[in-house]
Order: sequence, then C-alpha cells, then structure tokens
Amino acid sequence: MTAGRDAGPVCADGVCVTCSDTAVEVVVLALLDDGLAVVDTGRSREEVSVALVRAGVGDHILVHAGEAIARLENPR
Repeated sequence: MTAGRDAGPVCADGVCVTCSDTAVEVVVLALLDDGLAVVDTGRSREEVSVALVRAGVGDHILVHAGEAIARLENPR
C-alpha cells in the first residue's frame, strides 16, 4: 500500500487487507519463535503472527493485517 497525497491509501490489488475487512486464506509452512509463522499465500511466503490462534504446520488459517484470526476446520 502506498499513500497518495490527496487520495489517501492506494492498494496494488484494489483491496487492502490492512484497510478493509478482507482476510486471506493461507497455509502454515513453519512455526517460528514468538508466536510467528511462515505461511504460503499462493503468491509468496510471508511471516505472520499466530499469537491469537492455535495453528500448526499444514493448517489453513485466515490472516488479516499480518495477524491470524482463525484456523479453518474445512479448508477449500
């Protein structure tokens, strides 16, 4: 996301997971120290917080603004 001087935030994909109510389904690849995890977004690998959910390697989780907010019982 980049900020425009007059227009406010400008998001590359048209939807910003920081500014909107959109959560992204990802797969946990590795658990790290301090409540963090490496996840596969389908486009890249990113580091997110899993401090609020109980997640393990292979789990599908919903992430919003870099924070896991739910573990999916029946992933797509």
